Amino acid sequence: MKKTYINIILLLCMVNVAFATHQRAAEITYNHIEGLTYEFTVVMFTRTSSPADDTREVMPIYWGDGSGDEIPRMIWEEVPGVEDISYNLYRGTHTFPAPGKYMISVEDPNRNTGVQNIPNSINVPMFIETELLINPFLGYNNSVQLLNPPIDNGCVGKLFIHNPGAYDVDGDSISYKLVVCKGAGGFDIPGYTYPKTSEVFEIDSISGDLTWFTPILQGEYNVAFVVEEWRYGIKIGSVRRDMQINIVSCNHDPPEIIAIDDTCIVAGDFLHFDVLAYDPDGTGVTLTAVGGPLELGASMVPNPASSSDTVFADFSWPTTCAHVKANPYTVLFKAVDNGSPANLVNFKSVAIKVIAPAPENLQAEALGNGIDLSWEKSVCDHNTGYKIYRRSGPSGWDPDYCETGVPIYTGFQLIAEVAAASTLNFRDDNLGLGLVHGIDYCYRVTAVYHDNAESYASNEDCAYLKRDVPIITHVSNDSTDLESGVVNLVWSKPIELDTITYPGPYNYLVYRNNGLLWDAPSLIKTFNSLDDTIYYDAAVNLNTSGIPYNYQIDLESETVGYIGSSSKAASIFLNTQARDREVYLTWVPKVPWVNDEYIIYRQDPGSGTLDSIGLSKFLFYRDRGLENDKEYCYYIKSIGRYSLPGLMSPLVNYSQIICEVPNDVMPPCDPVLNIQTHCDSLVNKLSWTLPYDSCSYDVAKYHIYYTALQEQPLELIDSITNPYDTIYYHFSDSNYVGCYAVKAIDSVGNTSAFSNVVCVNYDACPNTIYDLPNVFTPNNGDQFNPLFVPKVNHMVERVEMSIFNRWGNILFETNDPEIRWDGKNSKTNQDCAEGVYYYVCQVYFHTINGLETMTLKGSVTIIRGP
Repeated sequence: MKKTYINIILLLCMVNVAFATHQRAAEITYNHIEGLTYEFTVVMFTRTSSPADDTREVMPIYWGDGSGDEIPRMIWEEVPGVEDISYNLYRGTHTFPAPGKYMISVEDPNRNTGVQNIPNSINVPMFIETELLINPFLGYNNSVQLLNPPIDNGCVGKLFIHNPGAYDVDGDSISYKLVVCKGAGGFDIPGYTYPKTSEVFEIDSISGDLTWFTPILQGEYNVAFVVEEWRYGIKIGSVRRDMQINIVSCNHDPPEIIAIDDTCIVAGDFLHFDVLAYDPDGTGVTLTAVGGPLELGASMVPNPASSSDTVFADFSWPTTCAHVKANPYTVLFKAVDNGSPANLVNFKSVAIKVIAPAPENLQAEALGNGIDLSWEKSVCDHNTGYKIYRRSGPSGWDPDYCETGVPIYTGFQLIAEVAAASTLNFRDDNLGLGLVHGIDYCYRVTAVYHDNAESYASNEDCAYLKRDVPIITHVSNDSTDLESGVVNLVWSKPIELDTITYPGPYNYLVYRNNGLLWDAPSLIKTFNSLDDTIYYDAAVNLNTSGIPYNYQIDLESETVGYIGSSSKAASIFLNTQARDREVYLTWVPKVPWVNDEYIIYRQDPGSGTLDSIGLSKFLFYRDRGLENDKEYCYYIKSIGRYSLPGLMSPLVNYSQIICEVPNDVMPPCDPVLNIQTHCDSLVNKLSWTLPYDSCSYDVAKYHIYYTALQEQPLELIDSITNPYDTIYYHFSDSNYVGCYAVKAIDSVGNTSAFSNVVCVNYDACPNTIYDLPNVFTPNNGDQFNPLFVPKVNHMVERVEMSIFNRWGNILFETNDPEIRWDGKNSKTNQDCAEGVYYYVCQVYFHTINGLETMTLKGSVTIIRGP
């Protein structure tokens, strides 16, 4: 029966049926049917002994689009081997009105009594929700399926582990995070706390292992976590599991599991490994396995496997090409002992990555000014395309067994992607600009699949362009005369020239362009012998020029005409920037060869020579510790090479000589600001650093800026005159929100720009805004808790509080954030009877964007003395 749920009287949703106190654990999952239609499954684990347990034949569900249904229960059964727990499965379909983001939810009263970390749990509903993103550009989505049920027990002082066994049929990435359990209206349960632990209570965001090391107190605890799905970096869905853990006292230890660690396998191969589980206390052990591979043809034999001491099982998986995907599959092995009074468990996750075989028989062949590539399909030929990688010179790289694609450390760069699986060739001509003579180009190809999975890399094949044109090897300053400078231009002659097609005699035509752009080249020299390969260009006055010089050499036949051109090559042009006691050097080589390193030379004031002072593999160098207002002169020596054998190596070239006078005109670096909020004292701790080795470092003081509202300008609130003091505490009586920035000032007044602006909003301390108790004791004579007042009240300007009885009658209203309800009916001034009362509280609180609101819905119990 279709219904539309309108929240007219919220209180009706909070009325608790006395016998409906049975909820232990729950979750919602879904599968895509077609179009905008999805099938939803609600799984609930309930207390079998509750009178309500076998009477809930339908379950209300809210679709997140303003409508809801009552979906039928398809399965109800007691969980075998587990005391007082029943399994309930509800299922229904829904068609959404349009693409969008929907939050599907179920709220069912109530949780069972006595949950240790949920105050008054008997009056708190179970609330679960699942997120669905319908986006045609991302494709339809099926939620994760949680294959391991939430019914594990634990013992005081013993390691507890739970893993949901999440499996995503679409192959999306999965992450996990702990969250606070939700109650009435989908709000965090007031007073909820994570279980107390001796060391840690956390969930691994990648593996999904929920680890509690170790429980301290016996009792039942509820915890919740969210499993999120990611596709192309976008969250497309999530499933919230709310589960109960029963902790008892026992003396035995959990079982142990021995199996392989994470592994990889080539699609089409047969994966097999042994799994062993044993119980150190000899109570008996049962081993089971769940996970994606077992949904796709894998098996563990036997499953389950049981023994009084040690159990052995064989895991096998005949993989196919259909199993190829970017993310690994996970098999979750679970061992349960037969100890008393609780069966303890242990888990081991094994990640299995199924990788497509590489494309085969890659061949590279030079033709003209490019290289033609061809290859054969991968065995797994359902790929969507290919990626082409290139580097200079052979790599000698042999991929590791689990290494897919072509990692950047190999020196290869992705140069192209082929979008069709049927295309088995590619021409590399540098996007029509032509490749460089003298470079031995080496290639690898990978196949790409629908989820961006990459195959193993193909074989490596290399090729180079014929040496049928000049190859420039030197464009170098050849003078230490600060008033002139000569360019030494050297090239290698063509040795693979087609003399039949292009008969001699031959000429070299030397062109020069002032500047790196090839916008106005001029012919400066002609040579009529192939053996003339050196030219000194003394006309440029390189050391006094403010530009680099760019050269190209054409080859022509006097019989046929133009044959070809060298690649362009420019002189290294050195730039300097004066800083405080420092000169910052940068240079831009524009050459066809590879430069491996640069040696920096400097002439000190009063010296007649330039000596080497350092080496850089980058295109900059900081010369620090100098004297201000003194002149220093520099040049750079580059050391490079072509990857093709037979050419001169190393290639040594020099920049022009340039002089600079350091002085303090540069502001300090912009500070990098971080803020830590101390929620207990409402103090923001500001700390900052200056980027290392990047700019002036003579800081004398810092200025601190603040604004309460993000849209308003920052204002100076304080300063620190100790340059080594980079911590500042901003105190506030009731409001820690606001935006901060820092500026650095040096000894002569140069001021940095603002640091990054860091804003602290109310959610930095989500539990310190407004928190209400769940019980108070008016007029019982002990003077403790005589009024209903908030336990925490920070940043709240006003509230709209309404308190009801279970029939929906308003007993008390106020706008005072402190509430101060004395337990009386404000209309009759009569004491309200002991029992549970309900409230709806609209809270108006300060944020960096001004006043915002949140709604609290819950219950409070009045207890009166005898």
